[in-house]
Amino acid sequence: MSELNTIYLKDYTAPSFLIEKTTLTFEIFPEYTLVRSHILFSQNPLRTDLPTQLDLFGVDLEIVSLSIDSIELSDKHYTWVDEVLCIKNVPTNFLFEAVTKIYPDKNTSLEGLYLSNGMYCTQCEAEGFRKITFYPDRPDVMSEFETRIEADLNDYPTLLSNGNLLDSGELENNRHFAVWQDPFKKPCYLFALVAGDLDVKEDVFTTVEGKKVELKIFVESHNMHKTEFAMQSLIRSMKWDEERFGRVYDLDLFMIVAVDHFNMGAMENKGLNIFNSALVLADEATTTDAGFERIESVIGHEYFHNWSGNRVTCRDWFQLSLKEGFTVFRDSEFTADLHDRAVKRIDDVKLLKTMQFAEDAGPMAHPIRPSSYVEINNFYTLTVYEKGAEVVRMLHTLLGETTFRKGSDLYFDRFDGQAVTTEDFVVCMQEVSGLNLDQFQRWYNQAGTPIVEVFEHFDQASGKYTLKFKQSCPPSINQPEKLAFHIPIKMALMNKADQTHLDLTAIDEFDMDTQVYHLTQDEQMITFENLTSKPVASLLRDFSAPVKLVFDRPKVEFAYLLANDDNSFNQFEAGQSLMQSHLLEQYSILAKGGEYQMDSDLIDAMQSVLAHDELSDAKKAAILTLPNFSYLSDQIDQVDVDVLLNLLKQCKTQIAKALEQQWLDNFNALNDSVEYAFVASQVGKRSFKALCLSYLSYLGQYSGLITSLYESASNMTDRSLALNLIANSNNKNQKQAINAGFYEKWKQDTQMVEQWLSIQSRGESTSIADIKALMQHESFDIKTPNKVRSVIGSFAMGNPLHFHAKDGSGYEFLADQILVLNELNPQIASRLCAALTHFKRYDENRKLKMIDQLHRIDQCKSLSKDVKEIVTRSLQTV
Repeated sequence: MSELNTIYLKDYTAPSFLIEKTTLTFEIFPEYTLVRSHILFSQNPLRTDLPTQLDLFGVDLEIVSLSIDSIELSDKHYTWVDEVLCIKNVPTNFLFEAVTKIYPDKNTSLEGLYLSNGMYCTQCEAEGFRKITFYPDRPDVMSEFETRIEADLNDYPTLLSNGNLLDSGELENNRHFAVWQDPFKKPCYLFALVAGDLDVKEDVFTTVEGKKVELKIFVESHNMHKTEFAMQSLIRSMKWDEERFGRVYDLDLFMIVAVDHFNMGAMENKGLNIFNSALVLADEATTTDAGFERIESVIGHEYFHNWSGNRVTCRDWFQLSLKEGFTVFRDSEFTADLHDRAVKRIDDVKLLKTMQFAEDAGPMAHPIRPSSYVEINNFYTLTVYEKGAEVVRMLHTLLGETTFRKGSDLYFDRFDGQAVTTEDFVVCMQEVSGLNLDQFQRWYNQAGTPIVEVFEHFDQASGKYTLKFKQSCPPSINQPEKLAFHIPIKMALMNKADQTHLDLTAIDEFDMDTQVYHLTQDEQMITFENLTSKPVASLLRDFSAPVKLVFDRPKVEFAYLLANDDNSFNQFEAGQSLMQSHLLEQYSILAKGGEYQMDSDLIDAMQSVLAHDELSDAKKAAILTLPNFSYLSDQIDQVDVDVLLNLLKQCKTQIAKALEQQWLDNFNALNDSVEYAFVASQVGKRSFKALCLSYLSYLGQYSGLITSLYESASNMTDRSLALNLIANSNNKNQKQAINAGFYEKWKQDTQMVEQWLSIQSRGESTSIADIKALMQHESFDIKTPNKVRSVIGSFAMGNPLHFHAKDGSGYEFLADQILVLNELNPQIASRLCAALTHFKRYDENRKLKMIDQLHRIDQCKSLSKDVKEIVTRSLQTV
C-alpha cells in the first residue's frame, strides 16, 4: 500500500489552531450553492512550537475568494494540494473567510451537501465537511456554529440546521432565509443542513428536570402516515436515557429528517438527526417485526449519541469505537429493557459470530481502535461497532450495573464538551471500581477473536474436579503475536442430580457479585474439591466475552444444558452446539462422497425443545434455527459451497420430515387472527410460526399453505415470510405472478419496493440473469444506496448458491458493479468488496476466481482510495 497515504495513530499531534466560532451562509441556487464561511481562529495553547501555518481541508470546491482579517489572498499566498489548503505566516488570532461554490446536484458520493429527491441534505461524518468549505476537518477541533440558509421559498420552504432557530424571514425574488445557532461546541462532522419541501410530525417531551422539548420529524408529505412509531420510539429513548444513564436532553428542540439517499443508517448531528428513510418510516401494513425493532433501535442509538458522541466526542478517528461501541451497547440495553432481554442477547451474538468473527479472520482484521487507516470510511465496521459494544459490555460485566453507572457518570461529567480517547473511558471505569484495567486495554489494541480452550477432569475417588483454561489469539496483519487478554468468564457449575449450582466462593479468581471468573493468563486452572459427582459446567454465560470457546465435551452434556440451564443464552448455545457438531460431522462425510445421515439424538433434543412448556415461543425459534451458511463457512477449511448448501438442505428436509406433525400443529396454533401489535409476546409467536413454516416448506406439499398465508396475512411479517419462501421455490409461474402483483400494489411505497427487491435477490431460484433483469427494472437506481444494497448487496451476501457459482460468474458480476459504483459512490463500492475478500475460506477453484476479480478491480486506473485500500489489503494476504 506504499502508493496510498496511510494515517497512523502514533503520528497524532494536537491541532495548531482552535476555533472560537464558525459562521456559515448557504445561498442555494438551482445551478450551484454559494457557501460563505467566517471562522475565528486562535493558536492552540497546547502547541508549544508556536505554529504559523494554517492547514485546511477542501475537496471539490470552487474558490471565489479567500481572505484573512479582510485581506484577500491571491494564489501566491497559499497552496492547495491533495485536499490540503496551506496558508503560511498567519497571525496568532485571526478571522479566516472563504467564499466557495459547490454543486450538490452532481455529488453522487452523498458526502458533504447533496441532493436527494429534490431535497438538499448533508452527511459530514467522517470527512464530508471538507466538501462544503475549507476547514480543519478533524474531530478534536470544536466550535460553536451559526448557520444562515437562503433558498427559494416555493421549492424549499423548510430550512433546517443544528441548534435553535434564531431568525427567519422573506427576501427579494421569492426567496427566504433561516438562521440557526448551536450553543454547544462541536466538531464539524456533526454539522447538518436540510432544505426541502417537507411536512412535520410534532410532539413534546418533558424532561425529568421539567423542561419541555419540542420534537419534530420531517418527511415528504406522502410519508406522514409512517411517522408515529418513530416519534414514540424517540420519546421512549429520551425517557430511558434519563432513567438508565441519567442523561437529560440539553436543547429546546430535537429534529429528525428522513431522506431516501443515504450511505449509512442515520447520523447523530447535534439536534438535527438525518436518517435513511428506511429507518424512520413504518406502519403496521408495511413494516415487519424486524423492521420495527431496527427503527426503534436506531432512533435510540442516534439519540443516545447526544451524550456518547456529541457532548463527549472522539479526539481522532482512531477512537471511533469510543462513541460507536459505547452507543451500540446503550441501544442494545435499550432494546433488551423494552422487549425480551434473552432474545436480544441471542440476536446480538448471532450477528457477532456470523459477521464480526469473519471480519476478524479476514484481510481487513483490525483492533477496535485501529493503529492506521487509508480511508476512515472503511473502518465503520462490525469490529468498531459490535465488537466495540462487546468490550463495553465486558466492562459492565466486570463492574456490575451499579458501579458501571458510576463510571459512565464520571466519564460524562469529567469530559463534557471535550474530544477524548478510549483510555479516558476505561480510566473512569477503573477509578470507580478499583479494578486494575491495564491489561483490559489490550481489547482496544489487539485484532482478532481470542480462542479459549477448556479442558476438564473429574477424579471420582478424590472428589476433585479441575477446569483448565488456555487462551490464544491467531496472528493478524501487523500483529503476529498477541498478549493475553483479560477475559471475564461468567460461569456456574450445575449438579446434575438436582440442577442446583455449586458454591464457587472459595475460588480466588471468581467474583461472587458478578459471577465472573477472571482469565488473565495464557493458562489458568481451577480445582473444586469434595464433590460427590461430576458437575456440568455452564461457561461464558450470557456470552460474557467475544471469544471462541472450544470445549470438547460429551453431547449428553449439551443436551442436559439445553433442558436445564437457567441461563437462556447458554440454553440456546447448547442447542447450537448440538446442531453444529452434527453438521460439521456430516459435511466431512459428504465432502468425501458419502451419504447424509440424520442424528436421532439431535431430533430427540429438538423434540424436547418443542415440548418444553417453560420456553417462550421466541426462545424456541432461536434454539431450533440451524446455524446459517455464513457461520458454518467459517468453521470449515476451504469450504465447498455446493456440499455445504446440499448438507443444509438435506438436514432441514430430514428435520421437517421427522417432526412434521409438530411443525404443522405449532404453525396452526400460532397462525391466529389476533390484531397485530409490536410487543414481545406477539413477535415471539410470529418468529416461531415462521420457523415452523420454513421447515415445512422443505417437504414440497405445503406450497398451498404458503400461498394462503401470503394472501391472508394481516401484517408484513407474515407476508414477508411467505414472499421469501415463494422466492426460494422453483414454481416460476407462481413466483412471477405473486411478484408482479406485489409490485403493482406497492410500487409507490419506496420501503416496500426495497423489501421486494431484496427478497427476490436472495431467492435460491434467482440467478445472475434474474439479478441483471432486476437492475433494468424501473424501480432500480444504482445511484440510490438502498437500492444497491437491496439488489447487489443482497445477492452477494444472501444468495450463496448463485453468487458462488463454480464458473465465477457471480464474482465477475459483483466486480463489474464495484467498478461502476467506484465512479459514483466509493463508500458503497468499498463495502461491496467485502464479499470478495474472504477467499481463503473457499475451495481452491472459487478462491482463485475471487482473487482474479480483485486483481481486475485493482487494475482500474481511477480506483478510489476507499476501494483501493480494501483490495490492496486483501491481495497482500494471497
